[in-house]
Amino acid sequence: MSDGGMQVLDGTQLKGVDLSLPPSKLTGAELLDIAHSKLSSYFFGLSIPQNLNLSVLSRIGVTDINGFRSSEFDAEKADQLFRDYITAIADELKDNPVVVSVLDGSTIRLILEDEDDFAMLAENVFTDLDVEDKGKINKTQISNALENMGLDMGVPPLSEFPLLNDLLIKHGADGEGELGQAQFAQLLQSVLQDLEQELFKNNVVFIHKIQIVNGSKLRQLLAKENELNSIVEKALHEKSEANDGLGSSEIIRNFLERNAKDLGLPSIEADEAVAILYDDVFADVAAKEKEGVELDKEELVNLLKDVLEKFADLLESNPVYQDFA
Repeated sequence: MSDGGMQVLDGTQLKGVDLSLPPSKLTGAELLDIAHSKLSSYFFGLSIPQNLNLSVLSRIGVTDINGFRSSEFDAEKADQLFRDYITAIADELKDNPVVVSVLDGSTIRLILEDEDDFAMLAENVFTDLDVEDKGKINKTQISNALENMGLDMGVPPLSEFPLLNDLLIKHGADGEGELGQAQFAQLLQSVLQDLEQELFKNNVVFIHKIQIVNGSKLRQLLAKENELNSIVEKALHEKSEANDGLGSSEIIRNFLERNAKDLGLPSIEADEAVAILYDDVFADVAAKEKEGVELDKEELVNLLKDVLEKFADLLESNPVYQDFA
């Protein structure tokens, strides 16, 4: 597996989960332990993230977690709960995929094997760190160099891989003194060689704080007529409060932009591409409004459906990746 590259866990990986259970009574705690054990390999050895576990339990109707864990279920009920839990995990990952990087040293190995590539990398990193243009930097800047290389180059964050600090100490990168470019490159190479070996022996799995907006939540919203009506009512109320004379499409767009996260839309502040996505979706309805067409509530609901369906189609084919707010 090539490290540094992001792996998206979207629930499709769980189709092969072993659903068998021992034919005996089980407590809720035992059920969860078995489920997490069976799921561990699908999460690259990681424990199920706590927020994911809580969301999944909510999906299957568990509100009292401590009560669930202490309750005992007969074999038939335990089997059903177990299957429901696995299904809910897959559904939750479909709506809110988890993004991970598996660092196994392979990217660092490729960098070190090509002398020209490594020399260029070391020069660029040194130049970035030499902000005063003195031709020298402090030894302790090696840790900043590794941070700048980051996950894309297969280097784990120091906070996630404390052994990296031990490697810096081993090579004297924590002490006083300055390094020229050649000395810096030599020290960086030594640290990276040891890091590559450690990652090869013990892979590091890093969960990114990234949200993937893929249209799944929008599909669920489109199936709920009451919620669509509620959105239009709230948007119209805001319009009347503001008394700003906005047209129908502008009412909908402004409301969606302000409530993007809750509705399963990308934040327009994420990047320029998202702003263009909003412009594309609203291009047709904006053109219609130029003809002076004012929509009533029912027509606004239909307009909202049209807009959300366009967003869902576009996001399914081109999901938006953005940092968690």
